[in-house]
Amino acid sequence: MIDKLLKLMAALILTLTFSGCEKPGYPAETNRILVLMSDFGLSERFVASMKGVALTVDPRLQVHDLTHQVEPFNIAEAAQTLAGTINYWPRGTVFVVVVDPGVGTARKSVVLKTKTGQFVVAPDNGVLSSVAEQFGIAELREIDETKNRLPGSEAAHTFHGRDVYSYTGARLAGGVISFSQTGPSLHPQVVQLPQKNARLLDASTITGTVTRIEKPYGNIVTNIPRALFDAFKLDPDNLPVLKVELSNKGKRVLNQRLPYVKSFGHVPMGKPLLYVDSVQQMGLAVNGGSFAEIFQISAGTDWEIKLGKIQSD
Repeated sequence: MIDKLLKLMAALILTLTFSGCEKPGYPAETNRILVLMSDFGLSERFVASMKGVALTVDPRLQVHDLTHQVEPFNIAEAAQTLAGTINYWPRGTVFVVVVDPGVGTARKSVVLKTKTGQFVVAPDNGVLSSVAEQFGIAELREIDETKNRLPGSEAAHTFHGRDVYSYTGARLAGGVISFSQTGPSLHPQVVQLPQKNARLLDASTITGTVTRIEKPYGNIVTNIPRALFDAFKLDPDNLPVLKVELSNKGKRVLNQRLPYVKSFGHVPMGKPLLYVDSVQQMGLAVNGGSFAEIFQISAGTDWEIKLGKIQSD
């Protein structure tokens, strides 16, 4: 009899432990994981304020940092960084993205659910463009700030990352609200950033753009996907050499022949190389150095790259 009673008590404790703060009838959409990303840096109070709001909503949340070192106001960098990360997190994870130079203006505050099952709370200013393209939009909702805003913050207009996004993201991640309660449904389309698609110019030349610089290493990330580059049918084990040109607003900045290799250590220290990065895009690096710093390269649609297959004699 005592054994049965102890088993019943243990089962009750487990039920209370894992039921959390979810209310009856709420779908089990999220997993209490909250991931924060911003351009705030770490020298000010901003990130700590966002985390404090989230943990006040639910102290059992797992709060993680994606990065807070996005270049200030660089929406394109934020979009690509998010898209390169989100698919490695479990279904139900809630991301809060705050790269928001238009804070306090008419741009929408939204929650996007990807077709892979993650949620992103963010301004609809372009930061969602790469995620939408790569993983699809299952549903998009506009945040109802009359219900999903940190109480007492109504007079603040410059810190939606704390007052709206972190608060709403924490409530969603913790099961305090369901996805449908974040706000009204929107047409599943987000603001797109200007871009130039990578393409084959001819059988031996691919052109694209430099999309971002990987920090702190200074590696160059391009929008040329491996699938397009594979048209050259080159085997990195054979150390093929390609002609690599970089131009800014039509002015050539770099014109070199670089080896295509699997990873950095396949060339001597200090030497540049062409490789496929971890998200299957073509990249440029220097073994043990910063390609961006050495060759004075930046990112953006004005930065064009050409990869030329060198024809054998």
